[in-house]
Order: sequence, then structure tokens, then C-alpha cells
Amino acid sequence: MRRTALLAAAAALVAGVLAWPTGADAAPTAFVHPGVGVSKGQLDFTRSKVNAGAQPWKGAFDRMTASKYADLNRTPKPRAVVECGSYSNPNHGCTDEREDAIAAYTHALAWYVTRDERHARKAIELMDAWSAVIRDHTNSNAPLQTGWAGSSWPKAAEIIKYTYSGNWANSGRFATMLRTVYLPEIINGSNSNGNWELSMMEAAVGISVFLEDKASYDKAMAKFRTRTAAYVYLASDGDLPKTVPSQNLNTREKIVNYWQGQGTFVTGLTQETCRDLTHTGYGISAVSHVAETSRIQGQDLYGTDVGERLRHALGFQAKYELGAAVPGWLCGGSLKRGLGPVTEVGHNALANRLGHAMTNTETLNERNRPAGSNNLFVAWETLTHGDNPG
Repeated sequence: MRRTALLAAAAALVAGVLAWPTGADAAPTAFVHPGVGVSKGQLDFTRSKVNAGAQPWKGAFDRMTASKYADLNRTPKPRAVVECGSYSNPNHGCTDEREDAIAAYTHALAWYVTRDERHARKAIELMDAWSAVIRDHTNSNAPLQTGWAGSSWPKAAEIIKYTYSGNWANSGRFATMLRTVYLPEIINGSNSNGNWELSMMEAAVGISVFLEDKASYDKAMAKFRTRTAAYVYLASDGDLPKTVPSQNLNTREKIVNYWQGQGTFVTGLTQETCRDLTHTGYGISAVSHVAETSRIQGQDLYGTDVGERLRHALGFQAKYELGAAVPGWLCGGSLKRGLGPVTEVGHNALANRLGHAMTNTETLNERNRPAGSNNLFVAWETLTHGDNPG
């Protein structure tokens, strides 16, 4: 009887891997704070290692504090309307917004490690400046821009609100900004290339945690699960990759075209591999960030298909980023490299925590340490996640 029950439970688990949200897969009963991307345990580990002068964390911290984002004299540059066209052309506040958001997160991290209140106050200054002014994002890249900036803001806000005892009088106004300016722009997703919706869902999940908005959290997670399955191919998917229903990719020809002309599908290939590894890195990074936030919130996706897709995507891309010859069947025998500083979170979770062998990812990880920022929405992940058991 016990064996039958176990088999039934296993079958139910397999059948439910892609189902979201059900029961324990849904938003937590009580949100964990700080809980967007990095937990208090991880922050405490980082702080202890930096203060002990241990590597690679001390070197990562030094790189962060030497960057423009840690400048205590930084002047925020908020706009009421941020207008971003394709590839940020026109660029009316796009770079300013993204970099002020990264700077707020940078100062929040610097505050936590050093306990220098000047950094906490600078993070608050940056968040307050934007929450007092911004009202909208416009032009063709508005959803992606909102996703990029919206990924960094809640990471900063979580650390400040839940670890700094000083006065943040305008935290309510900041929450209103996230709820009314950012969340509506991203929560319904995108039918563009996969990195768009994955970045948008990263922001939506983080914002939902800060707002303690369970409905938005569940909606964002559902879109995230669907998009991740459609972004990274596994052989178990069948002859063709999974698709996002709303995109109507209902023929092989349409799917191959959407996958940048790639007609041979192998485990670890992503929808944008044959576009370039830079955009692929954006998508992979967003997958790792959402998985990490979900783990902190009590639902570990690394043991589901999300983790499998992340592991194989990292390994496949890392192999070619490291210089492996590109076979003729892959992207016509030519790849545009430039994956970016996106390997630490996934490697730490999947190799260090779960014990998966990830030779190529580990080699690339070590080569890139200490990881910096991609100046969009990724920042300082050797510092926060490098070999971090928290």
C-alpha cells in the first residue's frame, strides 16, 4: 500500500511540474523579507565574508564600491515620463532610470555590509526622487524598460525597509509608484522575444513580494513558468519547443522563425541563442532571479523543470562563451558571444546547493569573477550569491 501511495505521489508530482499555481506552488501565506533575489541569511553570509577579508567576496565588494553606482555624491535624475524606443532610441531617461535603480540597490548592499548609514540614506534619496516624479513609460521599449528598472527597485527597497531602522518616510509613496506605474505595464506579459517577458516577470514577482500582493505574485509566476518552458528547450519537450499559447506559433515554420531560424533543437538551446548570447543572458538571468526569489519565499523551483532548463541553458551557452567551436547545424556555424555576468545565481543554487556537475558554467563563473553589472538589471552577484549557502 505504501509503495502504491508513493508511486501515485510521484506521478502527481511529474504531472504537476508545469502547473501553476496550486497549493504550495502559490504565493506564500506570509512573505519573507528581505526576500527579493537575496535573503537575510545570504546578506549575513556576504557581510561576514567581506568583513573577514575573504575572497572572492572582498574583491567583489571592492569592485562594487569602486563603481559609479556606489558614489555617495550621485544625483538622481528622475523624469515624469521615461520614453524608450527600440534599443533605447530615443533614450529619454532610460539609462538614468535603470542606473539610478541599480545605484539604489548598490547602496542598499553597501549599507548592509558596512552599516554606514550614508549608503542607506542615499538609497532612500534615489528611491524617493523617482517615486515623487515618475508617472509613465512610453514608446516601443516601455514594457522592457519597466521590467529592467522594476527588477532593481524592489531589491533595494526590501533591504532598506527590512534592515534599516532609520526613517524612510516615503516608503508608502514608493510602494504606490511600484503598484501604479510599474506593475500595470508588465503584469500582462509580452509576445516579444523571451527575454522581454522573463525580465518583466522578474520585476512583477519582485514588486509583488514588496507589495505583499498574492494575486499579482501568482499571475506573474504563472506567466514565468509558461515562458521559461518556451524559452529553453529540453529533449523531453518533443520534436519542437514548447510555445506560449497567445503567440499562435502553431506550425513548425513559425516556431523555427521565432527561434531565429534554428531548426535543430537540442537540450539547453534557447529561443535567442542564434540571435546573440547577450540577449540570451538576459533571459537566463531573469530565470535565475525568479527561481531565487521563489526559493526564498518557500517554493524551490530549482528541483522542477525550471531548474533543469536553467542548468542546461547555462551549460550550453557557457560552452560556446568559453570558445568552443560552433558546429554548422547551430546558428549556421556562427554565434555572437557576450553572455554577461549571469552565471553566479544559477551555479550557486544548482551546483553548490543541489550538487549538479556544471563544469562549463563553473569555468566561466570563475573566469568572470568578481561579476559586475550589465548596467541594465544585473549587479554584483559574486558578492551576493558566489558560493553562498544562505
